[in-house]
Amino acid sequence: MAEATHPHDPFRDARRQEGVLRCPFQGETLPMLLRHADVREAARDWQTYSSDAPFRVPIPSEEAVRTMRQLPIETNPPEHTEYRAIVEPFFQRPKQPEVIAKVEALIDGRLSDALERDAVEVVNDISLPVQCHALTYLLNVPETEGDLWISWGIHVFKATGGDFKPGTVLEDYLRARFDRAAAHPGEDFFSALTRATFRGRPLTRDEMMGFANLTFAGGRDTIIHSISNIIAYLAKNPASLDWLRADPRRLVHAGEEFFRYFMPLTHIGRVCPVETEVHGVTVPPAGRVSLGWASANFDETVFEAPHEVRLDRKPNPHVSFGFGPHLCLGAAHARLIVRTLLERLCTRISGITILSAHENVEREAAYTRTNGYESLTVRFTPR
Repeated sequence: MAEATHPHDPFRDARRQEGVLRCPFQGETLPMLLRHADVREAARDWQTYSSDAPFRVPIPSEEAVRTMRQLPIETNPPEHTEYRAIVEPFFQRPKQPEVIAKVEALIDGRLSDALERDAVEVVNDISLPVQCHALTYLLNVPETEGDLWISWGIHVFKATGGDFKPGTVLEDYLRARFDRAAAHPGEDFFSALTRATFRGRPLTRDEMMGFANLTFAGGRDTIIHSISNIIAYLAKNPASLDWLRADPRRLVHAGEEFFRYFMPLTHIGRVCPVETEVHGVTVPPAGRVSLGWASANFDETVFEAPHEVRLDRKPNPHVSFGFGPHLCLGAAHARLIVRTLLERLCTRISGITILSAHENVEREAAYTRTNGYESLTVRFTPR
């Protein structure tokens, strides 16, 4: 009998047989690279697989939902390296003791809140508030800003409000935030960008907006899905919580395995400047290729028993934070949140019961993949 398709890995057969999956998106058919080695090689080879393609790095492309190039992700070296250096200090903040302490207090607070209730909806009452408030620490802005970001809901590009047109809430907020930073500069992310220079000149407003847009969009669904997936997994596998609790040194490897297994970003786009042959698929000039991160994380030639969650897996060369020059700026931030969540669940929670769950399912022409939750209601039992 044929092996059933895995909900997180619908790419297994194509990965084994061809190494590529033809994916129709917005009128073009993109070859999705599926094997770990191929994905990493393409991520490194920016001359063949370019990121210098405004709006076209995300899949589907985002011309309809933003008006500026995201920085630094939609550039190639050497520009990418120089742009990245401008914001790198803020993305190193999660390594600072005071930021670590704030994240610990934040997650403690959400769990205390949850323990006072008979039921808590994880996506909106834990994942989203943790993501938004932790982002205020990263950007060094008042934590009250996080309450506004929470009001945008899970899908930031679909947010509406007041007299705003659909999808414009984020851009309208960012424009106002940069106006305020220019008039009253401080030590926050927005003020730093108003003072920053690129190759001897001040950043344009579009460049500032490009940095901020990516910061809000790139780290939102990814963190939210990661938190919800971990809580659901530990509810379904209570022995794993006991195993982690027995030795805190296990938390780091466990976090990396959760990142591998529950990769929240299925794939990302690259553009071929010239006609390119990709596993038998001819990509025309300016045509796109997809780097299949989620598939690469299940490559049997790299990961033993990839469809099993092995919390002590090592080595674990997953590509959940990308690979090559575009390695995710937010990796330290994501790792701090997940490590802290696991530690606090171990110390404060004896068990988790799922009361209801509505999975988020990506339904595309070439594949269907389970990816996080639309809603997840649980009961936490205290220790």
